[in-house]
Amino acid sequence: MPRNKEDARRRLVTAALELFGASGFDQTTAAQIAARAGVTERTFFRHFPDKREVLFVGQSILGTALSQAIVEAPPECSPIAALRRAFVSVADMLEQNRQFSEPRRHIIAATPALQEREVAKHAALTQMVAETLQKRGVESRRAALAAQAGMAVLSYALNGWFADPSSGLVHHLDRAFEELQGLSSPPDHKWAPAFK
Repeated sequence: MPRNKEDARRRLVTAALELFGASGFDQTTAAQIAARAGVTERTFFRHFPDKREVLFVGQSILGTALSQAIVEAPPECSPIAALRRAFVSVADMLEQNRQFSEPRRHIIAATPALQEREVAKHAALTQMVAETLQKRGVESRRAALAAQAGMAVLSYALNGWFADPSSGLVHHLDRAFEELQGLSSPPDHKWAPAFK
């Protein structure tokens, strides 16, 4: 049996990803996940309200880390600069979690019901980012726009990193923010990093 709550949670996530990958999300039960993880079904439900949430446990951890990093960004940072700093600050955590996040992406892509949950979770995370920017004094509409733009850049960078992890996530974040800046510049404009 796992010796602590974090160990049990990690075993459950690992077991779920293995079973979802082998048998499919719809065909896998919470009882099967618990058995594979070496815990009781009751233990499973102490950690997760349902089997879908196994795939989204990282969202709350990411949200907390981003919120703290945004709040701690220097006051002179623009909203986008604060988001860039925040995303870079969680890059190492995301890279260490790749062994879980990569199979998770494939499972969600193959399951329409999970895709709907992913959209809802992403919207909630974007809202949290916007509310944190408001705490920095950013007007609500501008905070919402910055949050949506920033989260789109993060998704773009993550997609690039999953396709090519050799350069590291920070490299893909830098490129994504540079491309965002380039979208507002004339075609022949030589950009200079403005979000650092």
